[in-house]
Amino acid sequence: MPDPDRPQELPARLLTDPEMINACRVRDFARVFRLVKTKAGIYPSMIARRCDLTPSRVGEVIAGRRQLQHMDVIERIADGLRIPGHMLGLARRGWETPQALVVTEREAAQVVPEREQQTPASLPGPDMDSILALATRTSMSAATLVAFRSSIEDYWRRDDQHGGEALRPAIVGQLRYVVGLLKENRPPSIQNGLYGIAAELARLTGWTYFDARQYNQARAYFTEALQLAKEIDDRQCMANVLACMSLQATYQDKPADSLALVTAAQDQARSALSTTPRVLSMLSMREAFAHATLGNRDATHRAIGEAHRHFEQIQASDPDPSWVTYFDEPKLIVDTGIAHGRLGEAAAAEPLIADALRREDRTNQRGRAFHSFWLARTQLDQGKLDQACHTATQALEPAAAVASERVSGHLREFYDQLAPYRQEPVALAFEARLRELLPPVSGSLRP
Repeated sequence: MPDPDRPQELPARLLTDPEMINACRVRDFARVFRLVKTKAGIYPSMIARRCDLTPSRVGEVIAGRRQLQHMDVIERIADGLRIPGHMLGLARRGWETPQALVVTEREAAQVVPEREQQTPASLPGPDMDSILALATRTSMSAATLVAFRSSIEDYWRRDDQHGGEALRPAIVGQLRYVVGLLKENRPPSIQNGLYGIAAELARLTGWTYFDARQYNQARAYFTEALQLAKEIDDRQCMANVLACMSLQATYQDKPADSLALVTAAQDQARSALSTTPRVLSMLSMREAFAHATLGNRDATHRAIGEAHRHFEQIQASDPDPSWVTYFDEPKLIVDTGIAHGRLGEAAAAEPLIADALRREDRTNQRGRAFHSFWLARTQLDQGKLDQACHTATQALEPAAAVASERVSGHLREFYDQLAPYRQEPVALAFEARLRELLPPVSGSLRP
C-alpha cells in the first residue's frame, strides 16, 4: 500500500512541462500552484497542508498579492510538493532518489485515475523505465564508463557554447543515476570508475550553479564532488574541485578562503603519484588569482612564474585528466593577463589578453565574452575609453549567446565603471547595445 504520510509525487508530464520548468526557474509560485492544481489535482488547501503554509497565504500567492522569497519557505514547497531541488535552484533534496532504483509498490488491481490514462501510449510509464534500467545494469562494463565520460565531455563543450542553465536538469539526472549505481556491488575497476564519473558530474553541476552566481548551491555540489573523489582517493580530482571552490571564493570576495582552498588543492595534487605538469600549472595560476585578489604583488608574480615553469614541462605523452585539457597555451596566457589585471597592472595585462583572444577557440562563447570583458577593463584602466567601449561591445554578442550570469554581470559591472564617461558617445553606444542584448535585471543599468 502507498504510504499515506509520504507526499504524492507530481506527474512526470508536469515536471517536464516547459511552463512548469520556467515557472520554477523564476520561482513564480502563483503559476506553480495553479499548474499543480490544474494538472496534478492538488488543491490550495492541500498545497497549504503539504508546505506548512496557511490557506490564506496560498490564496494570496495564487492571486498575485504575495510573493514567496524566503529560502526556508521555498525548501518547504520543494519538499511538500516533491519538486526536484534543481528546478527551484536548490541543492538536491534528501528525498530525491534515482528513479532507476525505485520500483513503486502498487496494488495489483489498482484503478488508474482518468488523468493518468491520457499519457501518450508511445511513452513507457515510470515503472517500465525502472524495470528497463534495472535490466540494463547487468551489462555494466568498461565501455559503459567510456560512454559516461564521453557524455560529460559533451556537456562541457555545450556549457562553453551555450551555458549550463538548460543542461543542468540532464546533468543532475545523470548524477542521480550514477550515484544510485554506486549502491550495488561491482568489480573494483568499474566501481572506482563510477565514483570518478559521479565526482565529475557533481563538479559540473556545481560549475553550472557557480556560473549562474548561485553560490550556495554550487558549494553544495562541489562538496559532494569532493566527497565522491575522496572515496577512491583521486587526489588530482580533489585538487580540481578545491581549485573550483577557490575560484568561487574570489567571486564571493573571500580572498583568504580562496588562498586556503587553492593551497589545499596543491597539497592534494603534489601528494598524488601521477599529477601532471598541466595540472600543476593550472593550480599555480589559481594561486596567482588568489594572491592578486589579496593584493600580494610579489606572491602573484611568483605563482605566475611557477605556472609557466610547470607548463614548459608538459609532454605530449603526459596522462592528463580530461578535465584539465582545456588549459592550453592561450588559456595560460589569458589567465596570466587576468592575474596582472587583478593586481592593477593593466599595461602588462592588455597585450597578453589580446594575444590570447586572437588565438583561442571561437566556439567557446563564454570564454570569448569573459576574456573580452577583461581586455576592455584593462584598456579602461589605462584611459583608453574608445578602445575599451569597442572591446566591451564586441563581448556582448557572445555573452548574449550563452546563459551565464557571471559573464553578464561582468559586462554590467563594466557599465558601472563607465560612470565618469556616461555622456560620451562611445559610452552611450555601448549602453544602448548592452540594453538591447542583455536586458536590465534587478535594478541594474540604473539611468
